[in-house]
Amino acid sequence: MEGKWLNKWEKGRIFDASPDQKRKKFYLTVAYPYPSGSMHVGHGRTYTVPDIIARYKRMQGYNVLFPMAWHVTGSPVLGIAERIKKKDPKTLKIYSDLYRVPEKKLREFIDPKRIVEHFSQEYKRDMTNLGLSIDWTREFLTITPQYQKFIEWQYKTLHKKNLVRKGEHPVRYCPSCDNPVGDHDLLEGESATINEFVVIKFKFNDMILPTGTLRPETLFGVTNMWLNPKVEYVKAKVDSEIWILSREAVEKLRYFNKRVEILDQINSKELIGKSCKSPIDNKEIPILRAEFVDPDYATGVVMSVPAHAPYDLIALRDIGIDIKPVVIIDSMRKGVPAEDIVNEMKIKNQKDGKLEEATEILYREEHAKGRMKKFIERYGGMPVNEARKKLTIDLMESGSADLFYEFSQHPVICRCGTRCVIKIIKDQWFLEYNNSEWKEKSHECLKNMQTIPEETRHNFAYFIDWLKDWACTRKVGLGTRLPWDKEWIIEPLSDSTIYMSYYTISKHLKEIDPDKLRSEFFDHIFLGRGNASEVYKKLGISEEMLEKIRNEFEYWYPSEWRLSAKDLVGNHLTFHIFHHTAIFPEKYWPRGIVVFGMGLLEGQKMSSSKGNIILLSEAIEKYGGDTVRLFLMSNAEPWQDFDWRDSLVRNTAKKLKQFYDQINYAINLRNDIPLRDIDRWLLSRTEEAIIETTNALDKFQTRKALQHAFYSMLNNWIWYFRRCKPNSSVIREVADKWVRLMAPFIPFTCEELWSRMGNDNFVCIAKFPEYDEDKIDNAVLFGEELIKSVMEDIQNIINVTRMKPKRIFLYIADDWKRDLFRYIKESKQISEIMKMPSIKGNEKEAIAIIKKVRTEEIPEGIIDSESEFKLLKDAKEFLKREFKVEIDIQKVPKYDPENKSKYALPMKPGIYIEK
Repeated sequence: MEGKWLNKWEKGRIFDASPDQKRKKFYLTVAYPYPSGSMHVGHGRTYTVPDIIARYKRMQGYNVLFPMAWHVTGSPVLGIAERIKKKDPKTLKIYSDLYRVPEKKLREFIDPKRIVEHFSQEYKRDMTNLGLSIDWTREFLTITPQYQKFIEWQYKTLHKKNLVRKGEHPVRYCPSCDNPVGDHDLLEGESATINEFVVIKFKFNDMILPTGTLRPETLFGVTNMWLNPKVEYVKAKVDSEIWILSREAVEKLRYFNKRVEILDQINSKELIGKSCKSPIDNKEIPILRAEFVDPDYATGVVMSVPAHAPYDLIALRDIGIDIKPVVIIDSMRKGVPAEDIVNEMKIKNQKDGKLEEATEILYREEHAKGRMKKFIERYGGMPVNEARKKLTIDLMESGSADLFYEFSQHPVICRCGTRCVIKIIKDQWFLEYNNSEWKEKSHECLKNMQTIPEETRHNFAYFIDWLKDWACTRKVGLGTRLPWDKEWIIEPLSDSTIYMSYYTISKHLKEIDPDKLRSEFFDHIFLGRGNASEVYKKLGISEEMLEKIRNEFEYWYPSEWRLSAKDLVGNHLTFHIFHHTAIFPEKYWPRGIVVFGMGLLEGQKMSSSKGNIILLSEAIEKYGGDTVRLFLMSNAEPWQDFDWRDSLVRNTAKKLKQFYDQINYAINLRNDIPLRDIDRWLLSRTEEAIIETTNALDKFQTRKALQHAFYSMLNNWIWYFRRCKPNSSVIREVADKWVRLMAPFIPFTCEELWSRMGNDNFVCIAKFPEYDEDKIDNAVLFGEELIKSVMEDIQNIINVTRMKPKRIFLYIADDWKRDLFRYIKESKQISEIMKMPSIKGNEKEAIAIIKKVRTEEIPEGIIDSESEFKLLKDAKEFLKREFKVEIDIQKVPKYDPENKSKYALPMKPGIYIEK
């Protein structure tokens, strides 16, 4: 079935998009993949979300552009080819066993281009088999000459604006590859950032005891130093000074352009128990032992500030040393801040997992609202953030401090298998994200942009402020060479920031000589500079073609939505904002960004390097494309993490078959009868599903949409068939809408059913169902809920008592109770309620009901006793059939041996079950 519809879609070319001035456009993009391995189901989720939205908007009548390309820039694929060439066992196992690459093909992978060719074709096949409605006419690789000309233009433009400069900066670096590395170059630690530590130099005799800290302002509260008695420390000459630090720290210093020479090894026990001197006042600071000190973190020497560092406070408690904390920051906390939060979070010892959280909370609080105590000379009264900057400058200028760089997490492993370091690179090219005007424009873009989920807006704002200059070039790898300095290649995160604009014109550029695609061409197309006649004379590209390309860009741009993973918010997606504001006029700035959660497999994070994945191709082969889509979209909202569990996928497959069988059965029904209340109920429920699904899809809430479009509708359908003999005219109407409602989610199944229903067109371009308020009958909806509620109450009694009923009696509540419910709903005072005419004589029972019933439990629409009696009477035969006993419905109790009528409430009859 799936192959049949893939062929029909391909033949119809219905996903190929071209400008149409008569139709409103909708343009969305998702991060193009790096095809160095096979797609897994996590990738499947990434690309299904935009496809659902693309199909939905297409059915709403929009002219939809949903393109795809292949990101092959960078060095990862070079490392893979090199490891395959060296016959690395782990790499060979991944590619032969996990990715199922034939041995003959694998031998070709010593050429990196063969790798990206193979997997880009495989990706395309998997995407197609998943039913993605992609416009493949715009496909390209990032090493395509035309694309490289586009990137050259981008960087020439940035260079002219002085947003690219040469300088010195710390970067993630692979010693083996001898190259800076980006996220795409890493096996582990992709989200690791570079933290800048201030190394404060405490004096120990004629040597330096350097302690790395992220909070130099707490120097005034230092009570002691920590050294690990189990660590090997060394005496090393660092430039012109003698430092005592861990051996691991020495190796890191070498990459900071320091002249480092190890002079001797030092037993930390020789230092513990002695003291060093503070650089600010020469105060004696005792050196204590602490096994929690990590020699691989900063210098391996830690200064202790127990008033403001929960770790230090607890460590002193654990070793039983009585040192009085020195509070040097005024904050919202009373007394000793670290002590306050430790007590608040009930932290017992150093092994308590909440200790790290307490540290982060206190850091944020004091950074945001703290002020230095007034007794601190020169810095008293300053906001913490201001004092931190000023003190760092003062210490650096006096020679009492230096800088040290450390990863925010460990380990950081290159794809070649080497542990990465932080290196200060000279003569490297950087994007000046630290430029204040550029940041301001990016904030302006963010302010006018939608973010899903909305809370990611704060993350973007943080990263716009946080980003500093970014090393944008590498010496090795695939990609585009920097146009004015050809020895450098633009790295992957820096050549993938505005390619969404390139999609709009890519299909036209395939036949144009790349040498003609000079800056004048892109200036004209994207920025409207010059006229077609002038550009034609310079480049030899016809005026007609130039106008066609320019019109295509202007029609599609900007994109309505950009979709990518949440771990790319701090780089790619924020870069996306920066580069658009630098290059394009405001009218072309991004309109919206959606971020994705991560993928889990049976509760564990998916990882190709660890073999913990399910290949998308295998999942499709086993379950079918629609089952995979349905599960991925219903398991979690796009921005939440999803968990692939085979047992749940099998259940999804069963539900999908149930849907297909039910609609298939309905197609052949022939039983047209006059409209009944139960028919109106199903029609009303269908309209509710339409409006809820529409609202959810407008917010990218695919899971919520499916709860209404699929699961609730399936339950409604089953209930309808349970309640009555189906009315074929109603069933056909509902089936028609239901199939169209589900078409964005399960396109293969819906195309097949749509065809079986006698339609000649594709369901994927049929009109998406529109909500018809006139078809909502609240009275029948209300009535059916009453019947369901009564059935549930009866069943609960049977389950609890385990009795076998012979007869069931239902007692309708008196009308005075309905008045009482209305009064409660209106929030009338009890004294006022008691004076109401209908309550007279029932005060005692009314008081009991008021005490028992909560306002939110009272139904919205309270009908009179006669209407409730009629509803249940009309459903009597159904209830009789369900419980297989006689049902007696009484408005006025005639037989009530246990006085159950007393407990009857509006829309909740009293129930007596006779054994």
